[in-house]
Amino acid sequence: MFKINLGSCIIIDEYYPSIDLLFRYQGSDMNKPKIQKTVEQLLESADVEVNGNRPWDIQVHNDDFYARVMAQGSLGLGESYMESWWDCAQLDQFFFKILSADLDEQVKTFSGLMAVLKSKIINLQKPSRAYEIGEKHYDIGNELFEHMLDKRMIYSCGYWQSADNLDQAQEHKLDLICKKLGLQPGMRVLDIGCGWGGAACFAAERYGVEVVGLTVSREQQKRAQKTCQGLPVEIRLQDYRQLNEQFDRIFSVGMFEHVGYKNYHDYFQVVRRNLNHDGLFLLHCIGGNQSHTQTDPWIAKYIFPNSMIPSAQQITASSESVLVLEDWHNFGVDYDTTLMAWYENFISRWDLIKHNYNEIFYRQWCYYLLSCAGSFRARNNHLWQCVFSKNGLAGGYQSLR
Repeated sequence: MFKINLGSCIIIDEYYPSIDLLFRYQGSDMNKPKIQKTVEQLLESADVEVNGNRPWDIQVHNDDFYARVMAQGSLGLGESYMESWWDCAQLDQFFFKILSADLDEQVKTFSGLMAVLKSKIINLQKPSRAYEIGEKHYDIGNELFEHMLDKRMIYSCGYWQSADNLDQAQEHKLDLICKKLGLQPGMRVLDIGCGWGGAACFAAERYGVEVVGLTVSREQQKRAQKTCQGLPVEIRLQDYRQLNEQFDRIFSVGMFEHVGYKNYHDYFQVVRRNLNHDGLFLLHCIGGNQSHTQTDPWIAKYIFPNSMIPSAQQITASSESVLVLEDWHNFGVDYDTTLMAWYENFISRWDLIKHNYNEIFYRQWCYYLLSCAGSFRARNNHLWQCVFSKNGLAGGYQSLR
């Protein structure tokens, strides 16, 4: 056991076995079999066999894979896959297996410890960093997202209750949001994290509202302005913290994951400041079973920098005394279906976009989409829609599903 303190804050209080393995075994050929056996035993406990015949078993092509995973955890697992050190016919089911067995909690690494320390010391989502996620993820090519997503380019979980395909699932989700908010013609609506404008366009067209959409991605802004042309929709390249206006309704779809735990309370204060007295706010976000202060190291490095998934406790504690929670809806299993639909689009249309990327990028995005699908299938992650009022609705709120 060891403990690292930063001021009065205890950062970690765990034994990290892979650090011990790293220093004992790195560069020692005689101990490579011990490391390999350790990894194989961990995987066997999750019903995964190395070089097995089942679709979720992994095929190892480089024997350095074992030490790398034990030393670097999820970062080493993801990077070694990108570099073709190992393969798996059904990555989504592989991740379902290992996450259901809590292997991510059993292997702690030095890189994971550093991520915790960094998140405690630095506000990774402060205003000066607000546009990094746009530049590093959402600006990597509209063509990619056009081919991967639905026709409206909605980059968040669909609602599959009565949907037969991705387009229907996303339309049903957008309609559900508008109905939960009780949108009426003439209302002024704020979309925090508007993406490529699909939700703003839908609300304006179907419900006759005026929408202001905020994004931190220049490419999203360009596409959204084109999508919403001729509608009462304004798309701004603007951080949510800069806003001080009044709206009848506010919604935020798939953006809260970029806010960061140090900023949750301020986020809800911004919502309250910009919401009319009898207004409603809908938060649509991924959620986790436990409170953390950082994201998975591989996801942070290659997919969503400065991101993190909130817990229910973090959301309720941060919104306490700021907004009134009226409704909480969990349909996280639908994100598994959504991600698999994105994956099928991505691989089937790869030939149309591969001139802009390379094979490492292809493996990186397959890994991203399928590992996330596995996490929702294992119920490690969820999709929450929370409806808040500013001061509590007289007579209560009528839940919709």
